[in-house]
Amino acid sequence: MNIADQLSNVVEKTERLIELCAALQEENDLLKLESEALNVALKASTNKTKELEEKLRVLKLAKSFSETNEKSVDIKQKINDFVQEIDKCIVLLKK
Repeated sequence: MNIADQLSNVVEKTERLIELCAALQEENDLLKLESEALNVALKASTNKTKELEEKLRVLKLAKSFSETNEKSVDIKQKINDFVQEIDKCIVLLKK
């Protein structure tokens, strides 16, 4: 193999390396774009999760208040019933 053939071989291999480097750079750029898109989607998902967790917290709080109100109404009704029974007993004792 003479010098011209060797030089041609080196040039050919260099061109292949340049093509490979360009292809890898293009793939790298696409992967960066995909990574950015996934990061945006993750951030949106995280925000939505936080929003839903806050709504759930508010709903649980509202439910606990509504249960307390129901219990409170039940207790008030029972107290009223007791007062009426006591009043009846007082009326009977006065007779």
